[in-house]
Amino acid sequence: MSDPHNFNLQSAARQCMLEHGFQPDFPKSVQDEIHALQTNPRKVNAVPDVRDLRESLWSSIDNDTSRDLDQIEVAKEMDNGTVRIQIAIADVDVYVPAGSAIDKHAAEQTATIYTGVHNFSMLPEELSTGLTSLLEGQERLSVVYEFSVDADGCVSAHDIYRATVANRAQLAYAAVGAWLQTKKNAPPKVSASAELQKQLLLQNRVAQQLKKERYRRGALNLETIETHPLVVGNQLVDIETQHRSLASDLIEDFMIAANEVVAKSLEQAHFSSIRRVVKTPKRWDRIVELAAQYGTKLPGVPDSKALQDFLCERRTTDPEHFPDLSLAVIKLLGSGEYVLERDGESAQGHFGLAVQDYTHSTAPNRRYADLVTQRLLKAMLAKQKAPYSDDALAAIAQQCTKQENAARKVEREMGKRIAAVVMRNRIGQTFAAIVTGVNEHGSFVRTKNPHVEGMLVRGQKGVDVGDKINVTLVRTDPEHGYIDFARS
Repeated sequence: MSDPHNFNLQSAARQCMLEHGFQPDFPKSVQDEIHALQTNPRKVNAVPDVRDLRESLWSSIDNDTSRDLDQIEVAKEMDNGTVRIQIAIADVDVYVPAGSAIDKHAAEQTATIYTGVHNFSMLPEELSTGLTSLLEGQERLSVVYEFSVDADGCVSAHDIYRATVANRAQLAYAAVGAWLQTKKNAPPKVSASAELQKQLLLQNRVAQQLKKERYRRGALNLETIETHPLVVGNQLVDIETQHRSLASDLIEDFMIAANEVVAKSLEQAHFSSIRRVVKTPKRWDRIVELAAQYGTKLPGVPDSKALQDFLCERRTTDPEHFPDLSLAVIKLLGSGEYVLERDGESAQGHFGLAVQDYTHSTAPNRRYADLVTQRLLKAMLAKQKAPYSDDALAAIAQQCTKQENAARKVEREMGKRIAAVVMRNRIGQTFAAIVTGVNEHGSFVRTKNPHVEGMLVRGQKGVDVGDKINVTLVRTDPEHGYIDFARS
């Protein structure tokens, strides 16, 4: 994909990947293994101790264009008033054995990288969007996480097992979210099935209960602005804001609960594991100062519940600036990391989610840590020895953290280049904006429509964070991702 001024974003994405230590192409050894799989497909139907759950009303909700589907869900109300949730996770390990060329490549990359103009998949697409994707109408092997949720949103009676499943309805966030919100204009697959409608409404109800209980424990209700490029006829024409919806919240709430179940199950089985944590924030003192600017006194020691109460108050009082406050808090909390938790050690917990037991296990097509966790679970179910030593898990965790930080840089740099390309034809136009940063490097603004970040190169004297101003676009530089504004 290139722009009218011949700046090639596809080439820029590949170069950016290389500069940050990623391999944008699969080596020949991986391609050879894929060819062998296609020539002699593995017989996976004869796997022992696998339940047949193909007739359940499984459905998936993901982005409109997603083909690498990792999970599907189904819910059932029980006689005791609880709701049984089953989440089936694609069995990727069955096609990607540990030590294979595909596995070694995935272990180096550790994740699928989303650059806005091209997705660099961790696994070859023949797998991630084919054999190991839970696509509609396809029978697939899976690992199922089952748990019960009561009316207060508390999780109990969990179980994990292998099963054959079939996705009965592949749905998209935007359409399902709008229907859940308004109960109008149901997506065709939903409107055609009263049973599916009932199923999704039940899932949404349970997700809200899970979220409410998590907030009660002090989970942080943060909101940041996410954007994605709008492409028409292979040309970038605009930048659209991605809005959260009840459907995206539903999946997020289910996945958090599922990851807690997995972490607890491995702990109970005395398996060491990889945990995903955001440790107690080191910049809590600055968070306290930030809250004080709004008239709120936070405790001197980190307290997620007190922080959550402050955030809820600011969301209600000043929703327009809440994404900027959220972004500041996120930066002060620090980024998450993968760590080894040895058998018998106490869990570090996840500060932002207010959960003590948390691992990544729900996206083995897209994250290597999740594939490793899947192998641990399958060994646990088979009553076998853990397939990884503690030292091996520690090394994997370190690599995943390192590559995640690098991926964040790739995605951020490409986001700036995409914005610079989109805005090139709008030089001289005036936009409403909010000042988002003032430091020794300069003053920075974010325009409201589209949401684009840039530097205020003229008229910055006297502006401060939160000020609403009008700015005129004066320059863009796609190669470096620069966007410059002047105060109007």
